[in-house]
Amino acid sequence: MKHTVQVKISNSSLIILELDDVYSPKTVNDFIEKLPFTVDLNVWGDEIYTSKSPIAQPEENSKSLVQLNDVAYWPTGKAICLFYGSTPIGKPGEITPASPVNVLGKIISPDKSILNNADGKSATFSLKS
Repeated sequence: MKHTVQVKISNSSLIILELDDVYSPKTVNDFIEKLPFTVDLNVWGDEIYTSKSPIAQPEENSKSLVQLNDVAYWPTGKAICLFYGSTPIGKPGEITPASPVNVLGKIISPDKSILNNADGKSATFSLKS
């Protein structure tokens, strides 16, 4: 089942995500049940990751490499990760999380220009009505 989630960054624009439980059903279910929640944002390379989220799931079909615009849950840090491109530890042409992540879906909008307005901000994740 697909779910549309919006991420409202303080004093900035919205990020729209589409979560799909075909990848990591237990993690997506936990994510949806915990909405809405507010976390702090950090930028690492072309990835936005959150402070500790209320989600608590182990690795589920976890991936060591992800695709452009993937949304994932990082069990190690209980963080949500938005992959707009490469991370500092990735090889050229690869998007490498710090450690394996549970893929949850895709970033629908906007493009990576949002990276300039995300670091150090707080953001609220909620279901889009």
